[in-house]
Amino acid sequence: MKQSISILAIIIILFSCKQNKKVEQEVADQKVEAQVDDWIYLFDGTSLDGWRAYNGDILPAGWIIKDSTLTFDTEKRLEANRKGGKDIIYAAEKFDNFELYWEWKIPEGGNSGMMYHIQEGDWAPYEVSPEYQMLDDLKWEEINNGTLEEWQKTGADYAMYLPDLSQKIVKPAMEWNTSRIIFTTEKVEHWLNGKKLLEFVPWSEDWETRKKSGKWKDFPKYGTFKSGYIAFQDHDSPLWLRNIKIKKL
Repeated sequence: MKQSISILAIIIILFSCKQNKKVEQEVADQKVEAQVDDWIYLFDGTSLDGWRAYNGDILPAGWIIKDSTLTFDTEKRLEANRKGGKDIIYAAEKFDNFELYWEWKIPEGGNSGMMYHIQEGDWAPYEVSPEYQMLDDLKWEEINNGTLEEWQKTGADYAMYLPDLSQKIVKPAMEWNTSRIIFTTEKVEHWLNGKKLLEFVPWSEDWETRKKSGKWKDFPKYGTFKSGYIAFQDHDSPLWLRNIKIKKL
């Protein structure tokens, strides 16, 4: 009798463990599903809903969907002749803490940037908003007959933080890159082609020192907004974008 009770107890324990593992796996699967579902597509290849000109009501001429990509079809100008002025923002929602993912490519000598925490006003977006630089590192200097600092090249937090060159994978013009920014008040990360290039703490003492001693010392509003729109820059260079998505953190 005692032996029968012991066997039954073992069976109950084993069944209970199996059920607990099943429940744990279901919870884990639900978490993964929730994480996937948390992505908001800013551009999915089919619609430009939510996008418009910075300080404008409609998309500027040149920004179109072609072959499921958001592209800026414009005349390529050299840096010395640059005009710009057709930056676009995703104006359907403002974001503070986020993870942003996008894929992009540019022509030889091309230059652009992704900016965040955009607030509209009587200033240019770059004067107030941090920028993830997108550039043809391999040909820009040759084509534009100029010299660039590392803070001006792809993956940099423009004029603030430099990429780790040992982790940087530079692709030739017209090849697709993947980029990612993770922004929280505790830490910001820049990623390029699957590698983390840099990290920093926003609004820290180090951040303030860099702002006050570099390019932004004469731009008091730079980096002061803690929420805003996502934007892409018109730098008089064609640009191709796809799979632009964001997750709130």
